[in-house]
Amino acid sequence: MPSQIGLPDKQLDLRLRATARLKGPDLDITRASASEALGVLFQLASSPSTAQDALALLHELQVHQIELELQDEELRGSRAELEQALNRQTALYDCAPVGYFTIDAETVVHELNLMGAKLLGLEQADLLGRPLDSVLDERSGQGLHTLIARVGKGQQTASCALAFAVRGGQPRAIQALASRDPAGERFLLVLTDPPQGLA
Repeated sequence: MPSQIGLPDKQLDLRLRATARLKGPDLDITRASASEALGVLFQLASSPSTAQDALALLHELQVHQIELELQDEELRGSRAELEQALNRQTALYDCAPVGYFTIDAETVVHELNLMGAKLLGLEQADLLGRPLDSVLDERSGQGLHTLIARVGKGQQTASCALAFAVRGGQPRAIQALASRDPAGERFLLVLTDPPQGLA
C-alpha cells in the first residue's frame, strides 16, 4: 500500500533506514559525503532482503545525477549564448556611427559609447558623471534642458540642434534626439552630425 508521499511502504522504509544511518549520532544528512551515502547503499545492497530496493534507489540516484549533468550542460550553453549576445550588443553600442548617451534630468552623463566621446572631442572617462550641458554653449545647454523636459512630460521623442565648444575653434553643430529610458528615470540621447547643408 503506498504511503502518503507516494512511495511504497517497503521503499519508504528503505529511505528512512538510509536516512537514519546517514544521520547517525553526529552526522547531518545534508552534509553527508557522497562516499558515506554510497557506503550505506552498498550495505543495503549486500543484504538479500533489501538488495533489490537498494539497487532501485541507486538507479534512481544515477538517473538524477545524469539529469543534473544535463541541466548543467544546458545552463552552460545558455550562459555562453548570453555572453555572446552581450558581447555583440556591447560591440554594436560602442562601434555605432552615432553618439549614444544615457543622462539624467540634470544632463549628468551616466553612460556613453566611444563615438559619443569622439563627437565631443573628449575621453569617455572625462564625460562620465559630468553634466553634458557643461560642454555646450549656454544657448545649447538651455536647449538640451528643454529637450529633456519635453520628453520627461510625455513626448515620445524630441530633437533639437546643439553646439559645443571646440578648443581653439568655432563651436561645432550637432543634432540631438532624445527619448525616455524604458529601464528607469533617465533619458536616452543620440548625438549625430547635422544633415549636410544644415551645419
